[in-house]
Amino acid sequence: MDWITILGLFAAFGTTIAFLPQAIKSIKSKKTNDVSLGMYSVYVIGIFLWLSYGILIKNLPIILANAITFILTLIVLVLKLKYK
Repeated sequence: MDWITILGLFAAFGTTIAFLPQAIKSIKSKKTNDVSLGMYSVYVIGIFLWLSYGILIKNLPIILANAITFILTLIVLVLKLKYK
């Protein structure tokens, strides 16, 4: 594994982990009042597209970061819709 891939993995970890606190808070409290439905809807679509792109170009950092971020943001979006 070259240093560019390692750098990408660290960058992916840093940006992906940022969504973990919101997902945990939303799961525990079942409250998503302060979460923007529009922002999360557009963001989930964007993350899905980045994930698709990563798969097509076979780029591990892009695939890992966006797969995990997609799951975390999708959880929050589903909770937002469920607990309006």
